[in-house]
Amino acid sequence: MAEEEKQEQEQKGSGKKKFIILIVLLLLLGIGGGVAYKFLVLDKKKVESQEKQAQRIIEEIKATEKVGVMFDLGTFVVNLADTDIERYLKVSIVLELKDQKIQAEAQKRLPEIKDAITTLLLTKKSSEIRTPEGIEFLKEEIAKRVNAILPLGGVKNVYFTEFIIQTG
Repeated sequence: MAEEEKQEQEQKGSGKKKFIILIVLLLLLGIGGGVAYKFLVLDKKKVESQEKQAQRIIEEIKATEKVGVMFDLGTFVVNLADTDIERYLKVSIVLELKDQKIQAEAQKRLPEIKDAITTLLLTKKSSEIRTPEGIEFLKEEIAKRVNAILPLGGVKNVYFTEFIIQTG
């Protein structure tokens, strides 16, 4: 009888072992399925998203690559607004305009444009325009003033081909 009880207990024990092994296998199968889903499905979506983003960037670059019409305003020499010492600014300015129509309009209004820029430059102190940030801000101000003069706006960018601050 003792042997029969041992066999029954072994059979019960082996049943529990089989059940535990089955649970572990199911867990491993579930984890494997989750990992496969992540790598096969989610990564594919991520790649598609990255491809769409890359395409958008390419389109933006193509749009910005279209160079406008260059309009040379010449060289400006002005006294700066410094009070401690006399300083001069010599700057050559080229405007990038959207198209030929705007260039023709700018040519008609050249005295107005030059006057607006000269007036703006006369208000600047050397400390305001010595830094890269100051120079960029000056370019933005010039673009705004010229766009205000032109009926259609149209200044895409302002370029300084020469920029010298000199102490007198």
